[in-house]
Amino acid sequence: MNLEKLLAKARKPQPFLLVLSAPSGGGKSTVCDLLLKRLPWMRRCVTATTRAPRGRERDGRDYHFLSEEEFARRVSEKGFYEHARVHGNRYGTPKKEVEEALAKGRNLALVIDVQGGAAVKRRRKDSVLVFLAPPSMAVLKRRLEGRGTDSPESVARRLKEADAECAAGLKYDYLIINDDLETTVEALAQVCQAARHRLAR
Repeated sequence: MNLEKLLAKARKPQPFLLVLSAPSGGGKSTVCDLLLKRLPWMRRCVTATTRAPRGRERDGRDYHFLSEEEFARRVSEKGFYEHARVHGNRYGTPKKEVEEALAKGRNLALVIDVQGGAAVKRRRKDSVLVFLAPPSMAVLKRRLEGRGTDSPESVARRLKEADAECAAGLKYDYLIINDDLETTVEALAQVCQAARHRLAR
């Protein structure tokens, strides 16, 4: 019966990849951390980078911090689901972690840049791309300066690149203005809840 087929799908929804992108300083990591506390059936994929750790970041928890040589080796071995160079550093999503999670029916959140988001969408059309936009460039500048980890030159470069990132964000599935943290997390949770119940894939 068709009802039985529908109920079977409802009881075992297909896993999906959530891609969360924003300009540097846009709050994507903070928003993702709060989302995971709200939705226990989502988990974050720890991505790899060649940049140095910031503040209290820890290897294996926030990122896999790799040397340029190690990153290049993994690229040559096709060890990344996607990878790109952003703000002078390399970033990549471990292929094995993504494929194992999806095979086990787990939903993964990928906190990656817009280049990575486009690559994920090409590989998996049913991925859900969400772009977090700052309420203004002035707010974004304050957030970058407030981190205390970027030089004035780096802040200026990131602000310039933010314009191109926002243009790429227009191609995402969903757009959320990150002006109030609680409201932003709630909106993102609603997107994830809806994605979990999609039929068309």
